[in-house]
Amino acid sequence: MSTRSRVHKADDIPQPARSAPPAHAGRVTRCTEAIRDIAEDCTVISEDLLASAYSGATPNTELLQRLIGLRDLVEEAIGVVVVRQRAQAEPLKDLVPIAGLTEDRLRKKYDPASLDRALATRRRPEPVTGVHPGAATAGMPTLRRPGQRLAAALSLMQRGSGRRQWELAERMGVHASYVSRMLSGERFVSWPYVRVMCEMCGTDPERMKPLWEAAAGVPTSNTEAPGEYLRTYLQGLHYALGSPAPEALLAAIHRIVSVDDITCALYGPGIPDWPVIERLTLVLQSLTFITRPLWRRAQTAAEGVTTS
Repeated sequence: MSTRSRVHKADDIPQPARSAPPAHAGRVTRCTEAIRDIAEDCTVISEDLLASAYSGATPNTELLQRLIGLRDLVEEAIGVVVVRQRAQAEPLKDLVPIAGLTEDRLRKKYDPASLDRALATRRRPEPVTGVHPGAATAGMPTLRRPGQRLAAALSLMQRGSGRRQWELAERMGVHASYVSRMLSGERFVSWPYVRVMCEMCGTDPERMKPLWEAAAGVPTSNTEAPGEYLRTYLQGLHYALGSPAPEALLAAIHRIVSVDDITCALYGPGIPDWPVIERLTLVLQSLTFITRPLWRRAQTAAEGVTTS
């Protein structure tokens, strides 16, 4: 029997069981913020898609563009969730039956270092200009965009009610930064969010609906009372400007119209002639191409003429 000592190879020495990789707190935080941002971005694109779907004139190329945008956002979000799972030291095998990919494939496809680099340079999508008149449009004064008028009204309402932005965010189930961007006009506000804001701030949502429909570019909802709809829209613009007194508006219009004309336009009775509505629209920092069809419908209804 050989007396030489047996040399042990590394493979012969029992190894301790491999522990789970340590959690990466910084990456978890980045992924958590990213998934919130992507969820908000999905809402922006979805709202564009919804508005486009309701418009029968939207080309299929634009519809496909929005669908591809949603698909890309979803794929991006999946990668963030997978990396977040790894950063939290949670087993990837828990995601396998949901993702339909093997654990090895998830690990290789969604690399944490690559994701970190992608998140560092990520840009947020914006609403498509052709869908929402509230979006940026070349040559259009910023304050007169419908989305800005809606945002100004909602912001005044929120501040006047004493409600904090974080309270609105908590009720809507979104991040407080998203509410801030909606109230500043940086993000388009969906109607369910407008309704929640109004209800929390003690305002009838119907008062904001004409402003929202102008910002969303959707057909007006009130076809039975066009005169009342026009007045509600003008009242919304008036509110968004800070509810200036008729005399202040009269001075801004250079006294071309009268206080009675302004009062009639805002509160009735009757429907003033177009020059009054046109001048009031401009001084309320809105756009006449939005107000004119509303005035035409209201005037036609007031004259008792049935449109075809």
